[in-house]
Amino acid sequence: MSNYHVSKNKETSKWDIQKEGGSRSSGSANTQKEAEKMAKTFASNSGGGEVRIHGLNGKIRDSDTVAPGNDPRSIKDTKH
Repeated sequence: MSNYHVSKNKETSKWDIQKEGGSRSSGSANTQKEAEKMAKTFASNSGGGEVRIHGLNGKIRDSDTVAPGNDPRSIKDTKH
């Protein structure tokens, strides 16, 4: 299982996907939506995990569990 973060790269103006604890970007996309989709694919391929989406201010604005990750909340995600 691996967790991924999606955040804006101010130098390239792209949205970067970075594996938690990693030192380099795992990929990038022109839009946040594209980057989020890529991050969810990466997490799924690694056995599930969390995808944390950061806003332009750098703070986490949303988090999604990718199956077969263990979501501690029993509420169904209605945003995605």
